[in-house]
Amino acid sequence: MDGSLFDVIVAGGGPTGMMLASELRLHDVPVLVLEKETEPTKVIRALGMHVRSAEIMDQRGLLERFIENGGKKHQIGGYFAGINKPWPERMDTAHSYVFGLAQSVIDRLLSEHAVELGAEVRRGTELVGFSQDKQGVTVELTDGTQLRTRYLVGCDGGRSTVRKLLGVDFPGEPASMEWLLGEMQLTAPQDEVATMVAEVRKTQHWYGVWPIGDGSYRVIVPAETVAEDRTVPPSLDEIKRQLNVFGGSDFGVHSPRWLSRFGDHPAG
Repeated sequence: MDGSLFDVIVAGGGPTGMMLASELRLHDVPVLVLEKETEPTKVIRALGMHVRSAEIMDQRGLLERFIENGGKKHQIGGYFAGINKPWPERMDTAHSYVFGLAQSVIDRLLSEHAVELGAEVRRGTELVGFSQDKQGVTVELTDGTQLRTRYLVGCDGGRSTVRKLLGVDFPGEPASMEWLLGEMQLTAPQDEVATMVAEVRKTQHWYGVWPIGDGSYRVIVPAETVAEDRTVPPSLDEIKRQLNVFGGSDFGVHSPRWLSRFGDHPAG
């Protein structure tokens, strides 16, 4: 048993966990963040933030730091139920834009911010169990260490270990649609890719191949079926097949950094 008693232990060092840790430190609450990964993720799952997030980052003095690290402001239209809509006019905000910045950079900057405010972050440390009594919570780690805390907060994602150990259900209908996602390299010329993608996206909004720097591309394409186990990533051959189905070319995709799948039901 570790002799330390923490006011709050946060399981999960992603954007939600690090932002919570920072907010707690602004109120002088001792907090420990447990993150199973040894370093901030290099995987770019999200590509930016919407208006309300940009407002909060500005309130906390973080927006300029994000801009200095490559953040860009975009006013781009969107769609809902297949209906294209332009960017809304006269929004009641000083931040009427989508803020583009890779999640890997956002994660790093929020982690640095939390540490600057005094949060303790233990990387390569994963919560595997816990028990609660009237005085608080005993947290069990993979190496057998036990920690005591007054409060435990699960910020460990849609497949949350904390949620599952609590027995909290994630109700809803089974996924009816699924998409394949990843970062990889292409052999096709960028202008050729852009032209073809623009044509396909006239009718297939959940299809895209976009450059993300250093010669890599973000690829998203509808899956053929809904997988029984979404924790199993798709193969590169599956990505190629679906790119051909929807766009008539796989663009010579190769050397994937990571591959994943997601559906219209978030629970894992």
